[in-house]
Amino acid sequence: MKRANFLCAAWGATAAVLVLAASPARADDPAKILKSMTDYLGSQKTLSASFESDIEIITPELQKIQFTSSGQMKLSRPDKLRVRRTGGYTDVDLVYDGKTISLYGNDAKTYVQAEAPGTVDQMIAAMQARSGLGMPGTDLILSNAYDELTATTIEGKHVGQGVIDGVECEHLAFRTPETDWQIWIEPGAKPVPRKYVITSKTLTGAPQYTLRIRDWKTDAFADADTFVFKAPAGASKIDLESAAIADFDELPPGTPQGAKQ
Repeated sequence: MKRANFLCAAWGATAAVLVLAASPARADDPAKILKSMTDYLGSQKTLSASFESDIEIITPELQKIQFTSSGQMKLSRPDKLRVRRTGGYTDVDLVYDGKTISLYGNDAKTYVQAEAPGTVDQMIAAMQARSGLGMPGTDLILSNAYDELTATTIEGKHVGQGVIDGVECEHLAFRTPETDWQIWIEPGAKPVPRKYVITSKTLTGAPQYTLRIRDWKTDAFADADTFVFKAPAGASKIDLESAAIADFDELPPGTPQGAKQ
């Protein structure tokens, strides 16, 4: 009986190996799929989309808490961007016209402005360096998005297929020394990203940032004021380096440091 059981187990293992060997290996190259997405987005003169984001933090008591926001993005290359994001703790409008970056907090009724002549890529880099605000997801719309996304990548693979908002997508997973990140890309002539997940490996509890994107459009913007900022009546201006910059963050005051990394 023992010998029979051993033979059955051995046969089962052998059969499993044979089934795996007989299955056709997928030839999908994750780098090629990612490159097709970044090339497509980078080639578009104008882009707009709606999004929802979830950001997790780990409290000192090691409890994982998630904060959710949603918004819209409008981009006109090379030097115009508008992003509106609304969450439970902030309602922010970012407007960039190629010369000045304006950030308005609808709840705080305050705004900041800074001279930033150049491109959207340069503005995003300057904002992250000067203010310390987390801007995850903006790397997807950079003109050199592929280089930025893969700069520190040590491993990438095609996981398979996944369905995001009813759309079947190619599911890719990449690793860097500090983060694991995944992306779901719609196949076909318009390979847009539908979901993007960044997981920190250097923080306790491995908090995640999740971005779900829909309603991608490449139509030109008819409204001439799309990228023009007009301070609402009664709004007050503050310095970019001011402590009140916390009013523009998607996390509430007192959130543990490192949550946005």
